[in-house]
Amino acid sequence: MSSKTHMFTSESVTEGHPDKLADQISDAVLDAILTKDPHGRVACETLLTTGMVVVAGEITTSKYVEIPDLVRQTLEDVGYTRASYGIGSQTCGVMTSIQSQSPDIAMGVDTGGAGDQGMMFGFACDETPEYMPMPIMMAHKLARRLANIRKDGTLEYLRPDGKTQVTVEYDEKGTPIRIDKVVVSTQHQLNIPQPTIREDMIEHVVKPIVPAELMDKNTEIFVNPTGAFSVGGPQADTGLTGRKIIVDTYGGMAKHGGGCFSGKDPTKVDRSAAYMMRYVAKNVVAAGLAKRCEIQVAYAIGKAEPMGIMVDTWRTNAIPEEKIGELIVKYFDLTPKGIIDKLGLRRPIFKQTAAYGRFGRTDLNVSWEDLDMVDLLKKEAGI
Repeated sequence: MSSKTHMFTSESVTEGHPDKLADQISDAVLDAILTKDPHGRVACETLLTTGMVVVAGEITTSKYVEIPDLVRQTLEDVGYTRASYGIGSQTCGVMTSIQSQSPDIAMGVDTGGAGDQGMMFGFACDETPEYMPMPIMMAHKLARRLANIRKDGTLEYLRPDGKTQVTVEYDEKGTPIRIDKVVVSTQHQLNIPQPTIREDMIEHVVKPIVPAELMDKNTEIFVNPTGAFSVGGPQADTGLTGRKIIVDTYGGMAKHGGGCFSGKDPTKVDRSAAYMMRYVAKNVVAAGLAKRCEIQVAYAIGKAEPMGIMVDTWRTNAIPEEKIGELIVKYFDLTPKGIIDKLGLRRPIFKQTAAYGRFGRTDLNVSWEDLDMVDLLKKEAGI
């Protein structure tokens, strides 16, 4: 690495990682309620450990969903079908502790206000076709590939838990120039030789995903760096909803307001406003107003209009940042109702995004990845 370049690293995890299991279960509960009651209020948290799942939170709805069934189906879908894997879909214990939303919070939300205070961020950049940072997109693709070859039987010794990490070298202009390091950690059947796992991971995971032109003789590949990963999932690490917020967003390349997404209905601006800011930032970059764009918005509980917005383009802007901010305020409704209506968030669309990233998902038809404002922004900016 020269003095004019720098490295940036991001990680991802598979759907079988215990924290991601928790996210998927929480979003499965949300989706089930939104299917029956689009205006249901949900704040659902999940904890997993060896042989046990605990679902707790505040849910207000006129409908009923069988939460234990949702838990077991999610575990089944991911691949935790045997107790020997650390948790079994049909044999684990499931506990629930649910109460209704606080009337103090409901009072503000019922009138169209935000469900909580806080600040949220959205980000986009032009370094990948998905308008996402390369390190996190590459890490997500590796994690998904790892899960796919387990599920299709390519490598039958693989188990659901896994993590990936990618270090990208950038030049002085902030352009990705090479992959410096790749880490693949995968849960596996007992007594599989480490050389076999390493060879298989390179052949079946790394090579199909990482472009050869981005790797060179100095690129390092690490596979199960401790030498073994036979104990995984909730048996090895307690899983909790909302503990992978950087995996969910931009891999650390942009700021994060701190609130997680999973298990929260769209009146919670932690989720809906972060999705909206991604939508806005992506359209700003795709329109050529900037090469990189981060947008912050802030809310007060019970208030509909945001407390303010901030735009940062890292000096890559084609027009003044103040002008970009003015266009955002003019053409994007940032009230909770406006966000929900624009993005169509009262639908059961959230569980599908609970693993492998919420943003940059061109494989899913999610509204916050739409580019329907590009032409208008270009026209208004004179580009």
